[in-house]
Amino acid sequence: MSEAQPADAVKYRKNGLTRGVTDELAASMTQGWADTERRDLEPIAQAAHTARRRAALSAAYPGELLVVPSGNPKVRANDTDYPFRPSSDYVYLTGDQSQDAVLVLEPTSASGHEAVLYLRGRSSLTNGEFWLDNHGELWDGRRNSLTESERLLGLPCRDVRGVHDDLRAAAAGGAPVRVLRRHDAALERTLADRLDAERDAEFEVFLSGLRLVKDEFEIAELRFACDATARGFEDVVRVLGTDSATPERLIEGTFFVRARIEGNDVGYSTIAAAGPHATTLHWVRNTGHAQPGDLLLLDAGVETNELYTADVTRTLPVSGRFTDLQRKVYDAVYAAQEAGIAAVKPGGQFRDFHHAAQRVLAEHLTAWGLFGDLSADKVYELGLHRRFTLAGTGHMLGIDVHDCAHSRTEEHVDGPLVAGMVLTVEPGIYFQENDLTVPEEYRGIGVRIEDDILVTEEGNENLSAALPRRSDEVEAWLARLRG
Repeated sequence: MSEAQPADAVKYRKNGLTRGVTDELAASMTQGWADTERRDLEPIAQAAHTARRRAALSAAYPGELLVVPSGNPKVRANDTDYPFRPSSDYVYLTGDQSQDAVLVLEPTSASGHEAVLYLRGRSSLTNGEFWLDNHGELWDGRRNSLTESERLLGLPCRDVRGVHDDLRAAAAGGAPVRVLRRHDAALERTLADRLDAERDAEFEVFLSGLRLVKDEFEIAELRFACDATARGFEDVVRVLGTDSATPERLIEGTFFVRARIEGNDVGYSTIAAAGPHATTLHWVRNTGHAQPGDLLLLDAGVETNELYTADVTRTLPVSGRFTDLQRKVYDAVYAAQEAGIAAVKPGGQFRDFHHAAQRVLAEHLTAWGLFGDLSADKVYELGLHRRFTLAGTGHMLGIDVHDCAHSRTEEHVDGPLVAGMVLTVEPGIYFQENDLTVPEEYRGIGVRIEDDILVTEEGNENLSAALPRRSDEVEAWLARLRG
């Protein structure tokens, strides 16, 4: 192993079984290790894209010191951490997924920036860090050397243990400082006397807005995420019982296996909501059972190894066929989604698909007599349909499931659609079990249909179209998969 680094004091568990190291063992552990440095590495697939993104960031803030941390692991229980997920802006700008890392753009005299990535390199062989520290490489796995990271990521890499001193020196030059907040408290303490809350808030908004339009690498990732998600839905159908109850957690776990085989993880907590649970928009407890005769609302997405996620929902008749009432509600949601998808096109407004879908839902709900003598126009004007539709009709999608959430409102929900944007269209109707304003037979029915839509130069493309949506097609699909 190369690039030895001084180890912090070894931290033993209070009630651990080992204490101390003999001189003989220490000497043994420094010897007999093969050189594993990788010298034939090529840049990662998105390296050219991350360089372009950093250039856009540099151009937006000439003369300013910019700091984007990946974040630190969070404790789950005692000395056990949650699986680490780096900050999305850090990944977008570097392609790296290391914890405790920091991207620094230091201003240069030419009004540009020098971008440097601060990372942990290899564990030290000489001082025992690699095996004595319980986050050394024999515990947590091999890390790239700094030289390997430079080759892969296409920018200079330095030992992260020096980042605080380097930031103090850079900030001492008097340049304005911007930090992506809430990811690394130690960095914020180091720069505390130079931070400005308003400036940093604007920095977060800008970084989020950079991601509104996807490049070809991102679109390819999202396309793969949708394809893998479709295979995950097929896996679920194959385990879904037609004459016995299927635990919601079996459904959740079945999809999770696909996500881990083809990607990094699920992009968000899977909603496997059967029967009345489908009326809870974010039902992630998954403690129930899908009974024959129920509808199963499955909202799930595979996150790729580069952290782009799909977000797809299908509502399936567990027995294989919709009842007449289930079909009536399902077909209304399908009609709303069709109207919403048709409104997704370049030059249109982001809100257009929401209004188109919600208007169709209001018309159906009114036709079913749920608002007395009121017209659909009046129902929509007063927002009364929202008792049963609850949520907005979609959101941006990308490296976050709710992507670009902090971007400028005038560029996002109040802005135009542009080719390269990706968004979900996901109308739904949810009749709560205890809602006395609807006929009893409606109560406990929840239906949502969600697809991931790419805005193209000509209109749109449904990236998740591999999964059927029309009610008769859904039934045929279930029958085919179940043999």
